Amino acid sequence: MTDMSKMNNRLDAFWMPFTPNAAFKANPRLMQFASGFYYTTTEGRQILDGFSGLWCSGIGHGHPKITEAIQKQAAEMDYSSPFNFGHPKAFELAEVIANQFPGDLDHVFFTNSGSESVDTALKMAIGYHRMRGEGSRTRLIGRVNGYHGVGFGGISVGGMVNNRKFFGSLLPGTDHMPFPYDPTVSAFTRGEPTEDPMKYLAELETMITLHDPSTIAAVIVEPVVGSAGMFVPPKGYLKRLRDITKKHGILLICDEVITGFGRLGTPNAATYFGVEPDIITLAKGINNAAVPMGAVVAGKHVYDAFINGTQAGVEFFHGYTYSAHPLAVASGLAAQAVYKEEGVYENVQAKAAYFEEAVHSLKGEPFVEDVRNIGFAAGLTITQDGDKIGARAAAVFQATYDNGVMVRANGNTIAIAPILTSTEVEIDRIVDAVKKAVNTVS
Repeated sequence: MTDMSKMNNRLDAFWMPFTPNAAFKANPRLMQFASGFYYTTTEGRQILDGFSGLWCSGIGHGHPKITEAIQKQAAEMDYSSPFNFGHPKAFELAEVIANQFPGDLDHVFFTNSGSESVDTALKMAIGYHRMRGEGSRTRLIGRVNGYHGVGFGGISVGGMVNNRKFFGSLLPGTDHMPFPYDPTVSAFTRGEPTEDPMKYLAELETMITLHDPSTIAAVIVEPVVGSAGMFVPPKGYLKRLRDITKKHGILLICDEVITGFGRLGTPNAATYFGVEPDIITLAKGINNAAVPMGAVVAGKHVYDAFINGTQAGVEFFHGYTYSAHPLAVASGLAAQAVYKEEGVYENVQAKAAYFEEAVHSLKGEPFVEDVRNIGFAAGLTITQDGDKIGARAAAVFQATYDNGVMVRANGNTIAIAPILTSTEVEIDRIVDAVKKAVNTVS
């Protein structure tokens, strides 16, 4: 194992993302190995992964089929340019992915992350309208507390204050719908709240009237709110949103970076909620996060607008050096095979009710103000300690880690996202560790 007395002197060079660097480097949590459900730290402790890495390692860590695919691909071909060249496995993976989405969502554009997927989707949406002669449609509408990555497009349509306030005026022409959750009505709801979704969507109709539909390119939402603390919109929300956008000729983009590939027990949230968006963004579970990868799935009408609207040459002036990187594609094909062959989605369906009961057993525990769940995702709201936003939730996070389980803290919330192959044993251990933690902090 690593000698921590020496390691502490080597931590300063790495400026860590979304991390309180000074606090972390004073008391680091360093992972050295990962296998199955567990990480092993540099100190030799085993930590149960109660958050699927970062919503992304749904099959667990070090799956032999994924490891073998990456190793084989690295020996066969390490890189191929995606500009004016291709490799067969990229086209194969695109077809495997497209076949899992509803309707005519059958064209896949590869990126390297969720942030890149979102910025790609926003450019597709604006470009789509221009190609159809509606170049005035440039406005983008997101949602309060939405998270769509950290590119300038993503933070512009995103609605998390700390992700926005440091970086100037962002993209012009953006607006934000209300956050679709009211804890005074829906606290401790199991699954989808039963509120009228128009309570939250009526303001979108007002925005559309204010700006005029002819100026609006797209609305982008997470089907289930992830990074803000795992909140589930009311039953019927996404269908009503689809109806509104379609009525006004506005594209609907669903950000499925978190919900794609099994988190709800289905290949995607569009299937789960019975909705067909125009564009879907993906990353994380697409290849179990073994190699950085993302994707955008576009409807045939979006793709055709570019292809048929361009007389010759490049139809979409966008892309990345590492789009459809051979190692990412190989891991993607392997991961998609594992989802299918090992019954990963079916396990979530079978265990979701048990997970729901387990997380809702935290109701009544100290500082637990709310519990929310859907599929293999749950969120807790932790009572704020005076005016110190996030301090108590951070303490719960640390205490849970001290109890041998990794979860996620953000603001006053704790999020739990078990590995998708988890059994009752792993679920119980995660919830027990959180229960002990909330009874330890003050």
